[in-house]
Amino acid sequence: MKILPVGLTPWEDTLWLMVKTHCVSCWLQEEDKLAEDLQKYLWCFLSSLQISLFTMPTQLESAMDTLITVFHNYSGKEGDQFKLNKGELKQLLSSELSDFLSSQKDPKLVDKIMKDLDSNQDNEVDFNEYVVLVAALTVACNNFFEQRKKGK
Repeated sequence: MKILPVGLTPWEDTLWLMVKTHCVSCWLQEEDKLAEDLQKYLWCFLSSLQISLFTMPTQLESAMDTLITVFHNYSGKEGDQFKLNKGELKQLLSSELSDFLSSQKDPKLVDKIMKDLDSNQDNEVDFNEYVVLVAALTVACNNFFEQRKKGK
């Protein structure tokens, strides 16, 4: 009987293949039944890993992951991989905050945002400085919606 796991993530698939290849090949020479039992055991082990390590993230964890992922999708295309230069910041803002950027009439808006965020004045925005922008915009949005709910 051949046990084949279905629906594994690439990481799980790689782990499964490594463990199975290493362990099972040793046992195959001894006895097929033992190898089959080992495969069953390994599949149960991987299933338990999936349950304990791959539980669904909370909304806040997902939001944090998104903040990190978005930053690193744009950072380091030119220069320091952990910082956004002016061009990368502009690309991030126009792609990820297109409504915000398009509603502004100031052609120097990206320059002003860059200057405001760049607290260490290195002409780049690091992750901490980027989070300040996201937090400030989030607070502004929350204030807007609170005022709207109050009817003011």
